[in-house]
Amino acid sequence: MVDGPLEGLRVIDCSGMVAGGFATMQLADFGADVVTVEHPEAGDPIREWGPFDEGVSLWWKSLARNKRCVTLDLSTAEGAALLCELAAEADVLVENFRPGTFERWGLDYDTLSENNPGLVMTRISGYGQTGPRAEQPGFGTAAEAISGFAAVNGFADREPLLPPISLADIAAGHMAVQATMFALFERLTGDGTGQVVDVSLYESLFRMFPGDVEKYDRLGELSERLGNHHANAAPRNVYETTDGHVALSASADAIFENVARAVGHPELLDDERFATNAARVENADALDGYLAPWFAERSTETAVERMTEADAVAAPVYDMSDVFEDEQYDAREDIVTVEDDQLGAVRTPAALPKLSRTPGGVDHLGPRHGEHTEEVLLEEFGLDPDRFERLRQEGVV
Repeated sequence: MVDGPLEGLRVIDCSGMVAGGFATMQLADFGADVVTVEHPEAGDPIREWGPFDEGVSLWWKSLARNKRCVTLDLSTAEGAALLCELAAEADVLVENFRPGTFERWGLDYDTLSENNPGLVMTRISGYGQTGPRAEQPGFGTAAEAISGFAAVNGFADREPLLPPISLADIAAGHMAVQATMFALFERLTGDGTGQVVDVSLYESLFRMFPGDVEKYDRLGELSERLGNHHANAAPRNVYETTDGHVALSASADAIFENVARAVGHPELLDDERFATNAARVENADALDGYLAPWFAERSTETAVERMTEADAVAAPVYDMSDVFEDEQYDAREDIVTVEDDQLGAVRTPAALPKLSRTPGGVDHLGPRHGEHTEEVLLEEFGLDPDRFERLRQEGVV
């Protein structure tokens, strides 16, 4: 396990999939002892997500890193009872089954915390534990739709655009970590009792719209799809170069003046359409008519250098091959190499964010199915060997 700021924190991970897997990965990256519970016959569905290397899911290797894996059928009476025993010695239990599932198995918070009143139970679901949609299946796609994200993502003359990554899940994972740490801090400063943390996928994205709720409430206005433009900044766009693309932001008046001169159009400074940032936002397309040709005649490297000299915020648009070669990523050691017993040396993202005194780390990638069942249940929790063997024969572990 990793030596980090969460060393000594024990987490029982009954989540699976992306949101819960990412949340518990973050906790494990910073030293928590995360014990992931999978069904004895069918493991976490992420194990079946490509791409695959030698038949092994690279998604699984990433999301399950630094964790230990045990098998347990929670739908059985003895499996549920055993989880209660595990929870009695844990600080946090994370689950992301459809709301009502844990209750149906007799694993409600009152039962799980009966012998451990300090337990924090973090529940992740599509729509939260309450409300008319609570028991509906809630995947990231639905959350990205009803949160308001898809409606404002993309270009004005095209359909709403869903993200090509698991955005809602990852956002919910981050929010789950944040909320769990809130609850743990309150337990420390309060009377020592835990509580339930209720995280939904859609709310994790909904909360990323500062000002939009207030804008609709007070002004009756909706945000629109702006492509690569921004409602409060101009110029702001992605421009094609001779060998790639550059993202640019130069909304401050002083910086825009430098950019106008750098692209050979000082006359823009006397044009009322571009006199202020607000005016430039209103005339963003016209402004791009001056900037885009300049970028189109230059290489990405040259364009970025010239814009940087003008004090603008400019960067090349990277794919992962560019990331692997970039000196900033290298200097920050954002990608680390880990030896895996199935795949050998694998490069993976470092534990982020960075802490100066107690940083996180990556000890190992995602384990094999049930790899630590005996280690955790027999050696650490002292399960009777005869009981363990009987449960194994019955398919409970």
